[in-house]
Amino acid sequence: MKKPVVFLDRDGVLTVEKGYILPLEEVECYPFVKKCIEEIHQKGYLAIVVTNQGAVARGYFTEEKLIYLHEQIKREINVDAIYYCPHHKEGKVEKYAVDCNCRKPKLGMIEQACNQFEIDMENSYMVGDRASDIELGKNAGVKTILVESGYGSKKMEYDIQADFTVEDLREAVKIIENRQ
Repeated sequence: MKKPVVFLDRDGVLTVEKGYILPLEEVECYPFVKKCIEEIHQKGYLAIVVTNQGAVARGYFTEEKLIYLHEQIKREINVDAIYYCPHHKEGKVEKYAVDCNCRKPKLGMIEQACNQFEIDMENSYMVGDRASDIELGKNAGVKTILVESGYGSKKMEYDIQADFTVEDLREAVKIIENRQ
């Protein structure tokens, strides 16, 4: 049976936006995130993270360190999956310095999720804090929620309109609950 998904950006939505975080051990989840993920699950949604992590391509840390961090986050807040794009066409690490199909707003990470899970896209959401998150959601045909907890509307890289704009993930979860 297909399930709807709340696709979630990582930085600025689940974790405190700090730019490129070095060392990775300083990545910090917002204190309310675990409860929000529980509420998403209680409403019958999967919680799947889709995150651009171009710092790997830039050589700031290895993909192995990123995978380790994501395993910790997954355990800590109980998301169903984390998909990431380590690529950036202007990267310094040749292996990752490519123009790929997984970097948001392209659909590669959503396609990976659809290959792993039976997803009801018609009733799914994308929650993010950047223009590329909202554009990804629109490209995927899901409802979009912009959160102000990260970059938000004041630092949008280009003009794109989310279906909803809220303060943080707590308010996004309320919108999802009220639209069922």
